[in-house]
Amino acid sequence: MVDDLHWLSAVEAVRRLRDGELDLGEYVEALIERSARLARLNSYVSHEPDLVRRSIENAPTRPGPLYGLPFALKDIIDTADLPTTASTPALRGSRPRRNAPVAQALLDAGGTLMGKQSLGELSFGMTGNNPVFGIVRNPYREDCIPGGSSGGTAVGVAAGLVPAGLGADTGGSCRIPAALCGCVGFRPTHGRYDGRGVVPISSTRDTVGPLARSVADVRLIDGICAPSGASADPVELAGLRLGVPREFFYDGLDPDVASVTESALDGLAARGVVLVERDIPDLEQLNEAASFTLVLYEVGRELSAYLYQHSSPLTLRELVSQVATEQIREMLESILDDDAVPSAEYRAALAVHRPALRAAFAAYFDRNDVGAYLVPTTPLPARPHKPAGEDRTVELNGKTVDTFHTYIRNTDAASTAGLPCLSIPSGMSRDGLPIGLELAGPVSSDALLLAIGEAVESTLPPLPRPPL
Repeated sequence: MVDDLHWLSAVEAVRRLRDGELDLGEYVEALIERSARLARLNSYVSHEPDLVRRSIENAPTRPGPLYGLPFALKDIIDTADLPTTASTPALRGSRPRRNAPVAQALLDAGGTLMGKQSLGELSFGMTGNNPVFGIVRNPYREDCIPGGSSGGTAVGVAAGLVPAGLGADTGGSCRIPAALCGCVGFRPTHGRYDGRGVVPISSTRDTVGPLARSVADVRLIDGICAPSGASADPVELAGLRLGVPREFFYDGLDPDVASVTESALDGLAARGVVLVERDIPDLEQLNEAASFTLVLYEVGRELSAYLYQHSSPLTLRELVSQVATEQIREMLESILDDDAVPSAEYRAALAVHRPALRAAFAAYFDRNDVGAYLVPTTPLPARPHKPAGEDRTVELNGKTVDTFHTYIRNTDAASTAGLPCLSIPSGMSRDGLPIGLELAGPVSSDALLLAIGEAVESTLPPLPRPPL
């Protein structure tokens, strides 16, 4: 029975807690015990069981809609009771004065905070390999990467340490680790969730997003975090039109990703889904004109503002000098000069290139009359961990390619445009690693996208539990 508690969906756990069939203290103790037993996965940065126990003792009855449901947070989301480190040495002692609004919303809904979870340093890392905070391990194969940057949250959900958590997504950071670790990751429309009290990269692109074990669980969390979180009616698969943009998204896939994705598409077609094979013209070029220009211009200014708002004695330069991951430190050092990205280039990205990208997506959905498009979340499954400094590249189809840019290839453009996106487990590779299928929909179609995602999820094979 105790082992079964680890695998309760968030929706089922809430039902049992509400109906008195599940004791919150017993449930939390089961998760605390499992977290201790699987501490080698390094999912948590901060996990203080006594603090969790005291929170339950001080509030033995919890209101709805969560009724005490345990949750965790990516360690860039501010909490008053735990540090916010962003997995970077300079912030190890950072103690925010108040909870971020998204964290407070879950607490006010009756949630129980279990802890703060590991991430790629300052939300840039892809591999879960941090020279100071340690290696985050994929629960399906512990010698493999979890993806990033919300890797610790995906690991915690996939390994049965917590039923749901909040990550954050700038270019794929909820969806990529969800795909690699075998859970569901949601990037809401940019601006749907309150972004205050979160260590930033880019206000134009950043968003908090839920990770959980099912789309229904994600819908539960979304309904709390989104002030206007309206739900949509269930979607019928027969006659549903979904786009399949082959160009770019389906190029050069790992053979297992290609095979699992085609199987998923075949299953949808067999259920009556109309798959519309149309491409998005000039997508790669449109995204390149805006994507990293926005990030590199905004990150230094917004990290400086975060430090100032928290009355930190640190300067941006001091924070950057202590960054432990060499590649990330080099990138941040390159933007310390205010002219690293010219203001005119940034203004063009913000006022011309990003709107052009958004218009291209809008035209695609409208002209093809599709509610969402379907692509592999990542071109390849998780790859083995390498020593720090050697993990800048991975192997794909016999070629050595850039780790970061390869994993974000299919997720980045929709992020730049601020679209809602959802990654769902679609199957397993031949060597036992999860593969994800991404759905992306028009701006502000979040409720409909989640309903479509739930219908698509029903056609996909359930993943085996990780062999822990």
